[in-house]
Amino acid sequence: MTSRPAECCEVVLDPLSRADIIAVHILKIFFDSASFPRVSLQVSRDSLKMEPLTDVLLLPGEDRVIEKEVIYICPFNGPVKGKVLITNYRLYFRSSDTDLTVTLDVPLGTISRVEKMGGASSRGENSYGLDITCKDMRNLRFALKQEGHSRRDIFDLLFRLAFPLSHNLVRLEKYEENGWNVYKAMDELRRQGLPNNKWRISFINKSYELCDTYPTVLAVPYKCKDEDLRRVAAFRSRARIPVLSWIHRENQAVIVRCSQPLVGMSGKRNKDDERYLEMIREANDTPKLTIFDARPSVNAVANKATGGGYEGDEYQNAELVFLDIQNIHVMRESLKKLKDIVYPNVEESHWLSSLESTHWLEHIKLVLSGAIQVADKVSTGNSVVVHCSDGWDRTAQLTSLAMLMLDSHYRTLRGFEVLIEKEWISFGHKFASRIGHGDKNHADQDRSPIFVQFIDCVWQMTKQVLHLAELGLLGEVRIKTVSLWSLVNSKTDIYLNPFYTPEPNMVLCPVASMRHLELWVSYYIRWNPRIRQQQSPVEQRYKELLALRDEYLKKLEELQLSDSIQLLLSLGASPAPPPSCK
Repeated sequence: MTSRPAECCEVVLDPLSRADIIAVHILKIFFDSASFPRVSLQVSRDSLKMEPLTDVLLLPGEDRVIEKEVIYICPFNGPVKGKVLITNYRLYFRSSDTDLTVTLDVPLGTISRVEKMGGASSRGENSYGLDITCKDMRNLRFALKQEGHSRRDIFDLLFRLAFPLSHNLVRLEKYEENGWNVYKAMDELRRQGLPNNKWRISFINKSYELCDTYPTVLAVPYKCKDEDLRRVAAFRSRARIPVLSWIHRENQAVIVRCSQPLVGMSGKRNKDDERYLEMIREANDTPKLTIFDARPSVNAVANKATGGGYEGDEYQNAELVFLDIQNIHVMRESLKKLKDIVYPNVEESHWLSSLESTHWLEHIKLVLSGAIQVADKVSTGNSVVVHCSDGWDRTAQLTSLAMLMLDSHYRTLRGFEVLIEKEWISFGHKFASRIGHGDKNHADQDRSPIFVQFIDCVWQMTKQVLHLAELGLLGEVRIKTVSLWSLVNSKTDIYLNPFYTPEPNMVLCPVASMRHLELWVSYYIRWNPRIRQQQSPVEQRYKELLALRDEYLKKLEELQLSDSIQLLLSLGASPAPPPSCK
């Protein structure tokens, strides 16, 4: 009997899915692999009768909860019989058919929605079961037996684990390095040469009294007093005042981030805010301060109706540039359209037009183009202010990407960790709301793939300039969870780019043209076995050469060690000097 190809196999914990765990932990994009909720649900009698999946490797703190016989409705091969194991960390499925090996390994944190399929009166084959929507582009369907409430057990359990009301944490894996110490605000400011005679450090927000979504340590113009900052905060959305994110060591131009001014329909002015931006301009004597508003101009105008707005002509020595990046709702719908065309089926005959209709690459282009404009201004000695509406979504994308282009430190693995901790976490990006971490409300309007877009832009940059990036692709949280960086820094060889060549003074200049942008197939379509993951011949050959280099270096070390041992033995055996080299 010839076995069928495992076309439906969706990969078990390979390095790529570990990389998914990255876009998760940081970012809390999907889940927290270091912490698993303790479950008190009793295992059903059905599961006790079954032969357990004993060879499934569990993570520290991971506990088996329930096993059931199910039928996986594979979108590529049809119904597949097997067993599903649910732990307090994952949903694991393995087929029982020896002719077709299908394995699913789904971290519970990637589950976005769990719905019942069919009812008690359902008579169609495999029409009764569960429909599971995941945040990683997958939709999974399982058929179960109608008798014995077999569906209820799994449905209730998945609901409790994937959408917990509270996270009761258990055993934490210990790492040599505490990843929570990767980023320290003062250390990073000192690395940038701050404070200096133009910029000072303010601790006005040490108790989060000025702004509850800002860090406690702020870099502000030297001339500005804390009383001035309070008056400026009253005129900025959510009190997110303009503060320094990065300074160019040579020309002293800066990247400053903030939220929109509260201009409103009446066109209100705030002299303190105007003077404050002038202080920023004067810090390096920039002829004109460029204000990059990430929004389309029509959206910025519309925000006036809700009390927001943008900087007008009253801001002397300043120019306003709109970057036309759409809001979180447009981005959410764009990713939804992309998901519809990549999983489970890809329509080859209309692929390009279907991809174009999602506008995903167009949005990537606009974000990347905006960051390039920011980096270009700063590299030529012009200070910039960057904001969107509240300054925690598009603003974080633009500042972090521009800093990645300008500062080679952020292109190292450690520097990239600092960049995310600094520009995303410390400045209040709403990871929980944008990703829906542990939230059952699948239709929440606050969900949006903002961080995924950022990572996509980073991928586009590394794809274009392969050798310039080393990375390969709060409250009590420090006490109760392990930082992602603890895991990453304990196994750096997995995440490092083998092509990386340090270029300390080089500004990374990616191209934002649609002709140079690609769909990140290995991420967005990784679950479709019919799409072959391609690698360029150059990359493949480069990796082969690197492997040979490592092999030769290892042999060289062995030879050097052997020679050293022989030399020591000869010296110990005879006082005569070693023979001369011929």
